[in-house]
Amino acid sequence: MNVKKLCTLALLTAAALVLFVAEARIPPVIAVPGVKLGLSNIIVLLTMYLYGRREGAIVMGLKIVLGSIFAGQLISFFYSAAGGVLCFAVMALLKGVLGEKQIWATSAFGAVAHNIGQLIVAIAILGTEKLVWYFPVLLASGIITGLFTGVCCQVALPRIRKAMNGR
Repeated sequence: MNVKKLCTLALLTAAALVLFVAEARIPPVIAVPGVKLGLSNIIVLLTMYLYGRREGAIVMGLKIVLGSIFAGQLISFFYSAAGGVLCFAVMALLKGVLGEKQIWATSAFGAVAHNIGQLIVAIAILGTEKLVWYFPVLLASGIITGLFTGVCCQVALPRIRKAMNGR
């Protein structure tokens, strides 16, 4: 890995971490537990489309580990890790199928997968399957927030590529 790429990945990781921690500090927009925009996912998506799946996974993993440390809650690590891994797996698969014209769709499917991962952890931790009834709310919020972050990435990606190429 060359120095320029390493520095860029470090900056992308820092940006994802700042968004992750900042969003954790913002009061919820709606009073539904577990619903947030997932702004740091924009950076993970950008990394995956700029450099590849491996680099995107590294940024996502570092964001989850460091974000959980900075947030100071060990339990949040389990929710973030389960949601993040499932989300990333879905987005990595869809990246090859949908391509760059449908980043918004890739992101929406990823956000729904993230919510499913978190729901599975919540069911395991709380020991009740009754939380499955919460899935429609998470499905709707995942689609909406995933579309938002996907559109942000889709708009930003060509501009960032242009800036990186010095044009």
